[in-house]
Amino acid sequence: MSLVIRNLQRVIPIRRAPLRSKIEIVRRILGVQKFDLGIICVDNKNIQHINRIYRDRNVPTDVLSFPFHEHLKAGEFPQPDFPDDYNLGDIFLGVEYIFHQCKENEDYNDVLTVTATHGLCHLLGFTHGTEAEWQQKEKAVLDELGRRTGTRLQPLTRGLFGGS
Repeated sequence: MSLVIRNLQRVIPIRRAPLRSKIEIVRRILGVQKFDLGIICVDNKNIQHINRIYRDRNVPTDVLSFPFHEHLKAGEFPQPDFPDDYNLGDIFLGVEYIFHQCKENEDYNDVLTVTATHGLCHLLGFTHGTEAEWQQKEKAVLDELGRRTGTRLQPLTRGLFGGS
């Protein structure tokens, strides 16, 4: 099914083609390529607004995930009854926040991919309450993505479990 990436901000340039390519690989690794997925890139003002409305936190963040299937257990796949239910949900990336959090030696586009992968794990039922299991799954996915693309992607160590 489809992967839609929308860039609704003009603060930080987004290279959608490489992000799309890597997220398509992540979807195949996770076995969810038959599900629709939306990734929306927003600036600090908009991610803060969404964070305030849905999480009662009036601060910008790196990623917010909104699952279509809300009660999945970690690692379960949705079992849609209807064609329109083949949807994982939407991931909002706070690209301005992510850009400013990048360290000097980090590639912004790689960090964007890792953050989107983190958000996708949320859509599959992984929560901060299952953090050890989540970190293991996220690392396995990033290792496989790195093997397939010839890059070395590391899970983020700062603030990764403070958003979404």
